[in-house]
Amino acid sequence: MATPLSHPQRRPPVLRQAIKIRRRRVRDLQDPLAQTAQELEPPSHHLSPEERALLYEEALYTVLHRLGQPEPSHVREASELLQYLQEAFHMEPEEHQQMLQQVQKLEKPIFCLKATVKQAKGILGKDVSGFSDPYCLLGIEQGVGVQGGSPGSRHRQKAVVRHTIPEEQTHRTQVITQTLNPVWEETFILEFEDISNSSFHLDMWDMDTVESVRQKLGELTDLHGLRRIFKEARKDKGQDDFLGNVVVRLQDLRCREDQWYPLEPCTETYPDRGQCHLQFQLIHKRRAPAASRSQPSYTVHLHLLQQLVSHEVTRHQAGSTSWDGSLSPQAATILFLHATQKDLSDFHQSLAQWLAYSRLYQSLEFPSSCLLHPITSIEYQWIQGRLKGEQLEELTASFSKLLAYGLSLLRQFRSVFPLSVPDSPARLQSLLRVLVQMCKMKAFRELCPDSTPLPRLVTETLRTGTVQWFHLKQQHHQPMVPGMLEAGRALLSLVQDIIGDLHQCQHTWNKIFQNTLKIDLFSMAFLELQWLVAKRVQDHTAAVAGSPVSPEMGESLFQLYVSLKQLCQLDPGPTERDGVLALDGFHRWFQPAIPSWLQKTYSVALARVQRAVQMDELVPLSELTKHSTSAVDLSTCFAQISHTARQLDWPDPEEAFMITVKFVEDTCRLALVYCSLIKARARELSAGQKDQGQAANMLCVVVNDMEQLRLVIGKLPTQLAWEALEQRVGAVLEQGQLQNTLHAQLQGALAGLGHEIRTGVRTLAKQLEVGIAKHIQKLMGLKESVLPEDAILPLMKFLEVKLCYLNTNLVQENFSSLLTLLWTYTLTLLREGAASQRSCPLASSRLKTALQNLEICFYAEGCGLPPAALHTNTFQALQRDLELQATSSRELIQKYFCSRIQQQAETASEELGAVTVKASYRASEQKLRVELLSASSLLPLDSNGSSDPFVQLTLEPRHEFPELAPRETQKHKKDLHPLFDETFEFLVPAEPCQKDGACLLLTVLDHDTLGADDLEGEAFLPLRSMPGLTGPEEPGEVPQTRLPLTYPALNGDPILQLLESRKGDREAQAFVRLRRQRAKQASQHAPRPGR
Repeated sequence: MATPLSHPQRRPPVLRQAIKIRRRRVRDLQDPLAQTAQELEPPSHHLSPEERALLYEEALYTVLHRLGQPEPSHVREASELLQYLQEAFHMEPEEHQQMLQQVQKLEKPIFCLKATVKQAKGILGKDVSGFSDPYCLLGIEQGVGVQGGSPGSRHRQKAVVRHTIPEEQTHRTQVITQTLNPVWEETFILEFEDISNSSFHLDMWDMDTVESVRQKLGELTDLHGLRRIFKEARKDKGQDDFLGNVVVRLQDLRCREDQWYPLEPCTETYPDRGQCHLQFQLIHKRRAPAASRSQPSYTVHLHLLQQLVSHEVTRHQAGSTSWDGSLSPQAATILFLHATQKDLSDFHQSLAQWLAYSRLYQSLEFPSSCLLHPITSIEYQWIQGRLKGEQLEELTASFSKLLAYGLSLLRQFRSVFPLSVPDSPARLQSLLRVLVQMCKMKAFRELCPDSTPLPRLVTETLRTGTVQWFHLKQQHHQPMVPGMLEAGRALLSLVQDIIGDLHQCQHTWNKIFQNTLKIDLFSMAFLELQWLVAKRVQDHTAAVAGSPVSPEMGESLFQLYVSLKQLCQLDPGPTERDGVLALDGFHRWFQPAIPSWLQKTYSVALARVQRAVQMDELVPLSELTKHSTSAVDLSTCFAQISHTARQLDWPDPEEAFMITVKFVEDTCRLALVYCSLIKARARELSAGQKDQGQAANMLCVVVNDMEQLRLVIGKLPTQLAWEALEQRVGAVLEQGQLQNTLHAQLQGALAGLGHEIRTGVRTLAKQLEVGIAKHIQKLMGLKESVLPEDAILPLMKFLEVKLCYLNTNLVQENFSSLLTLLWTYTLTLLREGAASQRSCPLASSRLKTALQNLEICFYAEGCGLPPAALHTNTFQALQRDLELQATSSRELIQKYFCSRIQQQAETASEELGAVTVKASYRASEQKLRVELLSASSLLPLDSNGSSDPFVQLTLEPRHEFPELAPRETQKHKKDLHPLFDETFEFLVPAEPCQKDGACLLLTVLDHDTLGADDLEGEAFLPLRSMPGLTGPEEPGEVPQTRLPLTYPALNGDPILQLLESRKGDREAQAFVRLRRQRAKQASQHAPRPGR
């Protein structure tokens, strides 16, 4: 049945205004150029003037006839509440005053106290059994004030209610037998006229029935019970016992009270008489306003709640803030007073709140979480059959309408809950929670038994909404100018919007729907959208395939291809779908555009390289970055090519291999083009330069740029994922085809770059080689008075300056290459100089010093060439030659004897024979004692097959023992194993005997009468190891020493050759002649093989 305030066919004006506000905000979010700050029109009342007047009268009446003390959070002043009502109902001041005067003239309501006696605890036990049979008498005493709010301030009397309140105004509870904690749960309506001088009285009594003495003795349990029997014997039969009373002033009560009150005694005998649990509510009866007289209390309260909530929402919207669901203190106070005065139950209040909020939520903007509280309250208090038929129909309609409205919001959740608004996910989740809780309610299941399950409804709604959203986006991206290029760009924008939407579904929305309803929104949206996208893309590529692909169209198709790859990467997988996707194999639609893609990639890269070189000034970027700007641009250019290759990632293995071959070929071609361009740029910039240093700087930068390019080219296998490609094409290509193709291209490019780098480094090296050669030439031509350390100084300063400069301007790889070239060239110069100065020890000494310092310079404490690169065969040979050439003749002679002693020590056979000696040194006498014992296995040098041997003893070198003449043994005829047994003593100090090369030379000769003696062999006894030479003690038993005989080198000794070259040194020449003579003798009697 429709009430005067209900108009379901007409939307209230205030709601229409709120809808306008919401639509304006949505439009402003979609159009950032729209004005966001517009003056809001004052919202009009949602009721007709007559309905508004009736409801306003009801609200004013509620405020004017307020009862009880206010709640702590409520508004105390009536003027403030009246002011709020004037604003909420949009009343003009004159109209408000007129209505207020009319309401003040209305008849007052009948004031009532709704008292509920809940229970008591801890009361006195008056019966013999120790229990009582309690009941309560209660009523309102009017016209008598209670001072201080407590009955203790006046004279206590037993029968307060019986003696002060008329019997017709007295109410009585039931008797609860034999208990000290009675429970009544009885409610009484008590009328009163003036709250200021009225008080509530409650007396609690113990019902006393007439019993025989025998019955009472049967109930006796202790001495206290016996005392009660004697006490009852003194009182009248059937007289009830007083248990306590409660007196409360009405003006001290709030509108609703619920608490425990102590039972007051009439005497001090038993002060603790227990407590009584009472509930009070100050209500009205016979309210004068027309709305109260013509409509049910529940309906009036519903309309009042809806009016105040509408005002709260629109007031927050006017202030550009969102209502959080909390009523203002004024609205909460008015609604609380109205519900209390009308005696509305909590259930009906929750029902009214649900109906009002669910209606307003469909038209105003406020959080859906406000609906959760009434849902929970209704579910908790729901009892079937509690509502009337009209209320059931109203509740059913609210369920259906809210469900339909909620589904409509979910259908458009992308625009209703945009992620640009921070709280959109929370608002969507709140709406889903409300729908889920509503569909779980017992009331919903009873009133809407045929409703489709919510997950199925939401799934179908989301699917429909996704398709609608796609068509709206397609219409939004419709090109203004017809044409294939514009259509392609519009389709690309559409696909990108779809990818963005799927990302939002995957990372934000899917969690909400999954957690709330177990719905996989992302998978559903992906499957729907990919079918729609596939149809549009296939139609577009088919239309493009009929004509040549322009560069602009190729770029558009490539971006569309990349976007489709991104879309397919979002595929949730076969576990979330059935069958194949419409986008499977979509790359075939773009196959005709591949040549244009590759050509454009190369053309763009080539243009960028040319522009980068033309803008390059061939200046290092920084102290640490030694290449120029064009190398950086080239690296970026190659990175872009690799990025394009990764974006393409063609699925077909064989075609992917051919595409990769093309990318590698273009990259290598660009590298060689860059080398030509950068060299031409260097020539262009250095053409007008007179400063050779500036030209060298540019050459360094060019070499560094090429080295940087080589590093970039070397990363191609990783950037283009050759390993993954090889795995993919393994079953398609022949064995080794990838290596023979891709790696051959790469190695060819690297070889070309290496040649260019070496050419540049060689050019830099040649500039330094001239200076190095000049300083080495000067080094050898200096006067003899100049020390070697001073002579080498100019060369070292020259290298220090030049190498520091080049180290600063070259990267490490090129600097190392330069050092290698310079080192090789320097060794060549030093070797030529050493050969030309072979006979000059002073020049050789300078060259030796130069070699040592150059080694240190090129090593540079580990920052230059490594030892392996420095110590080449040339270096080691030169080092040995200079070591000898810088040595004096006497030192060379010492080295010669050292080498002969070493040669003898390494001789294992005695094919020339051997000599046996015993030698010792007596330090006290400074005598060298030699006992020549024998010789054995000598060569037969005479024609008779024998020899006439003797031994010549000489202390060598002669310059260490100048005063000691050679000694000889006796000659033995025809004896190859002579036994000499001769002793020789040499007067010689110990110091020369301890030097390197000091030895006793034993020359075994074959005596010839007619000609020169023949050489049997030579033996060398080192003096340093002789017994008695080093220790202070005299030698004891001297051991025998057997020495094998050796020949001088037949091919010439390098020391002898070096001594021979010193023509002006007589001592050297004499020594060489003697040694040559011995060598000549040895060559005439070389041993025959097999002896």
